[in-house]
Amino acid sequence: MTASAKNGRTSGQPAMHTPPVVSPQAWEAAREQLLVKEKAQTRARDALAAERRRMPWMAVEKNYAFEGPDGKASLLDLFDGRRQLIVYRAFFEPGVFGWPDHACRGCSLVADQVAHVAHLNARDTTLVFVSRAPQADIARLKARMGWEMPWFTLTDSFDADFGVDQWHGHNVFIRDGDRVFRTYFIDNRGDEQMGGTWNYLDITPLGRQEAWEDSPEGYPQTPAYKWWNWHDSYAADPAADKKWAEVSEAGEAAFREASTKA
Repeated sequence: MTASAKNGRTSGQPAMHTPPVVSPQAWEAAREQLLVKEKAQTRARDALAAERRRMPWMAVEKNYAFEGPDGKASLLDLFDGRRQLIVYRAFFEPGVFGWPDHACRGCSLVADQVAHVAHLNARDTTLVFVSRAPQADIARLKARMGWEMPWFTLTDSFDADFGVDQWHGHNVFIRDGDRVFRTYFIDNRGDEQMGGTWNYLDITPLGRQEAWEDSPEGYPQTPAYKWWNWHDSYAADPAADKKWAEVSEAGEAAFREASTKA
């Protein structure tokens, strides 16, 4: 063992000042103390999502045009028939580091985090990526990287109009028939939390659409857990599977009973 290793140093780096090593009882006590703050943060996050669902809407009056695998598409087309739309502006185009073999490293990291979109689709929500690269290049990149989210080509001022011409970001929209409204926008470090189904739904105007949420009156809501499914098993009829409903209800009841006794 080298002298640097004995002193807790590797490759000339300063020694790590690690936390103390304690007994199982002391470790559990420390965990419980931190858990109080973590639960408070969870409640605060839920409250923030509830406030986000009450954000005013902004009507989108301009007709935007995109190119997709099947040709020209409007912003309304990007919804793919669903009520909500999340659009992530990814940088993959001439002039971006990595072109033409790769998209921006940061945007690629975001793409690698994206959960299976079937779960979002089951909540009437569509996620799409948009870039200025031609569709042939986007198809090649998606095949190479194993990405499956819908990805469209920008052809006009959509990125400039919605704050993503110079930097990445997520814009959220909802439609009422053929009318489209912008409801939320997040960029910079806010994009770091994106990728998981729950985080995507939390930035939408309808939220997770579960009965426990604090949402305005009349918003669609179903019992938690019941709508969940394997990503290849969602059906057009969103009714919960009876057997899964029984299993989830029993599990939830047991969890709540254990929590009361703790």
